[in-house]
Amino acid sequence: MTLLLAAPATEPEAPEARGEVSRAVRDRLLGSGPACLPRGGEIARCSPYGEDLQLALHLCYELHYRGFVGVPDTLEWDPGLLGVRALLEHRFENALRHDCRHRPDVDEALTALLVEPGDGSGVSHFLMSRGELWHLREYAALRSVHQLREADPHLWVVPRLRGRAKAVMMAVEYDEYGAGRAERMHSRLYADLMVDLGLDASYGGCTDAAGAELLAVSNLMSLFGLHRRLRGALVGHFAVVETTSPPAASRIAAAMRRAGAGPAAERYFEEHVEADAVHEQLVRREVVGGLLEDEPALAPEVAFGIAATCLLEDRLAGHVVNAWTRDESALRTPLPPLSGDEW
Repeated sequence: MTLLLAAPATEPEAPEARGEVSRAVRDRLLGSGPACLPRGGEIARCSPYGEDLQLALHLCYELHYRGFVGVPDTLEWDPGLLGVRALLEHRFENALRHDCRHRPDVDEALTALLVEPGDGSGVSHFLMSRGELWHLREYAALRSVHQLREADPHLWVVPRLRGRAKAVMMAVEYDEYGAGRAERMHSRLYADLMVDLGLDASYGGCTDAAGAELLAVSNLMSLFGLHRRLRGALVGHFAVVETTSPPAASRIAAAMRRAGAGPAAERYFEEHVEADAVHEQLVRREVVGGLLEDEPALAPEVAFGIAATCLLEDRLAGHVVNAWTRDESALRTPLPPLSGDEW
């Protein structure tokens, strides 16, 4: 197997447009075309979970992370783009609140997260029971859209917390960022995983292949993180991630071993089995508990964050498993097969 090196951390190319709204946003970023930003009526006609709106929102959010090749940093705070982003967010958030309107309270929602589905459904169950190497590669490529920045969206909430919630949030995130060791950062471990699987490990390298279901999962983190009013929802989202990660990671690690995916591919998920098992208790007792002790009025928002995260993760899992069950790619553009030189 030829050794593949992870690409250096540079700005990604802007992904291709998927409709008129995302095309207008992309043209504004790159300074091409008429640069007329989409109007409210155009955005209102977009499906809130559809390709066009979700990509347009991804383009806006990425300005707050690494940006894109050829896009000036000054556009991060461009008033016109911020206005469009607000309309896109309004459409997305309204749909989420409508679809999550019948949600349980925080305690019931947190308890439900600890219960594994009796039918063994979901992506990690599929991968463990019958996943082949091509399924694992697709899964890694999909998740790379947000896993290569791992916990970055969560850090937006830190200045908005206090006391126990803030202290323990930072303790958990310290682990996510490798406890001070760059080579142990979870985003770096994920890039190493992709290298083991013969994938493009560059930041944003797989965005064009990822559909709206994945972009919505990724965009939700930024939506919650970038708005102080949604700090409770971000904490709810964080609780879902840390609670559901260990059992899913254990199954995927087993699938990686069975497929001979490579030591780095196994290591990433084994790391999450161990670390997140501890994090789950800390997040539930100290981050969620501390936030609600300080601000009990945020309980409905924490519950909303849990419900919205589960809704979008279930949509993504349904899309992926349905495609794989039909023996079809879950990506917009299937990955090229591994050649003998690469594997």
